[in-house]
Amino acid sequence: MSTTKRRLGRGLDALLGGSYEFDDVAAPVTTDPGSRPGDATAELIRIRASEIESNPFQPRQTFDPLELAGLVDSIHQHGVLQPVVVRRIGERYQLVAGERRLRAAQQAGLVDVPARIVEADDQQVFELAIVENLQRTDLNPIEKARAFHDYIARFGATQDELATRLGLDRSTVSNFIRLLELPPAIQQTVQAGKLSQGHARALLVVGDTSRQHELARRIVNDGLSVRQTEQLVAAERPAKSKSTQRSGSHRTSYVAELEGMLRERLAAQVEIRLASKDRGQIVIHFGSNDDFERILELIQGSACDSQAAA
Repeated sequence: MSTTKRRLGRGLDALLGGSYEFDDVAAPVTTDPGSRPGDATAELIRIRASEIESNPFQPRQTFDPLELAGLVDSIHQHGVLQPVVVRRIGERYQLVAGERRLRAAQQAGLVDVPARIVEADDQQVFELAIVENLQRTDLNPIEKARAFHDYIARFGATQDELATRLGLDRSTVSNFIRLLELPPAIQQTVQAGKLSQGHARALLVVGDTSRQHELARRIVNDGLSVRQTEQLVAAERPAKSKSTQRSGSHRTSYVAELEGMLRERLAAQVEIRLASKDRGQIVIHFGSNDDFERILELIQGSACDSQAAA
């Protein structure tokens, strides 16, 4: 297991209050009748699968049917050896971890499954959902990017804070979130596995959307490597107009830092376009009406905070 995965595991232990592995086939866990739900030795109970609601923060949108079929076969032979993790929601339960096991158990025709009950708020459940998928089998890059972006938007966290919670480098979180700046069609191509994260990052440098689409098609059709893609993009950059070059000459590391700060604060693509040393534009991109409303609320909230402090 890699160092990153070990860090994630330790963070998960802290959230769950004990050790927990996400292996789908593991040694049976012994029940301690004197324990309390949420403890490391919390009592294991069996819950009807129909009483468990799905995890609303599940970042994984696709599940490999072959992997799921293999797990169904294992459950037919051995049962569900590793309990799912749930929290109480009224008279029912909500899944915290173990989506694949629950789906496989339902496909195998099991009426109930072993479960461990924990106490966790929405933020912890979201973190657990991300960690489970990062620790088990990697999400595709776009699913990771959306999970990171949604977490930051929902809980008002910074990229630094999320990175610390997950045991990742801030640059890792930032690089994934930037993938959401790509056109939706290219994001779908990445999600389908036809373009790698490296290809996607190279396309981010290309400012023209139509050219991004052209390059994406060429990468797929010609089977270009990431290195070839980077060389192709780099070869095109000197072709920029002189006016564009003059505009870019006003940029400084401070402007780039401000762009990064705004991107992190708004969880959106932000560009500072300078026409001269003291004139320019701030361009904020949004992907939907909901995204626009979210960004507007953040800006209005910041303005209200500034007025209150004045």
